[in-house]
Parts: sequence; C-alpha cells; structure tokens
Amino acid sequence: MLAVASIATMTAATTATAATKAAAYNGACGSGYSVVNSVPVTGKGTVYLTYSARTGKNCVVTVRNSPGKPVYMYTYLTATDGSSDWVYDSGQYTSYAGPVYLPAKGICVDWGGSIESVSVSVSGSNCGRMAAGVVRHH
Repeated sequence: MLAVASIATMTAATTATAATKAAAYNGACGSGYSVVNSVPVTGKGTVYLTYSARTGKNCVVTVRNSPGKPVYMYTYLTATDGSSDWVYDSGQYTSYAGPVYLPAKGICVDWGGSIESVSVSVSGSNCGRMAAGVVRHH
C-alpha cells in the first residue's frame, strides 16, 4: 500500500514540474557564483542574481524557460546608490542574456531582465544581507 502511494506522489510531482518547467540557473556566471536571489519573467523565464564571496561581485543572467528561436532578451545590474554605471546585455538570444558583472560587496543593487515583451526589475536588493528589494513586473 505504501509503495503505491509513493508512486502516485512521484507521478504528481513530475507532472507539476513538467507543467511549470521554470528555467533553472545555468551556471553562466562561472565557478564560485551562487544564486542569492531570483525573480520570474512571467511565463517566459527567470532572472538570477548570483554572488561570489571570493571576488565580491554580483552577476545577473536572464534564462528562458524553453530555448528556441532567437528572441529579444535583456539583462542588467547596477548599484542602487548610483555609484556604478549600469552593466547590461541585450540582443536576440536562443536561451539566455548575460552574464553581466558588478563589484557590489555590501551595497544594494538594482537588477532585472526581459524576454520578448515581458520584463521584471528589482530595486534595492541584496544589501549585504538578503534584503528582498522591490519587484516590479512590466
């Protein structure tokens, strides 16, 4: 009886995962970078903010749920206090935009991305402590 329940639970979990198929972080920022925040690009993908304690840099990458024909994608990162230039990457991409890097140890960052006409931005986040920031879907 227990084995049957476990199989049913596994099937339901697999079906739910397949239905959402959210984009996983793809490691594009390189070794030593760990995901510290992420935000969905509704129905299209996910923007990941990563950080390397070794380098003191943040990195952002926007990843599509389903790679395919090239579509317009954009990803950006900047210091909330205006102490840095915006770093960004945009173009026609099949799976992801970025990575973009910014030295940001202990400072708040603004970051986000877009896939086709859907975009999202986060302001004032990850200020040296896992501050959530303000998310805006556009």
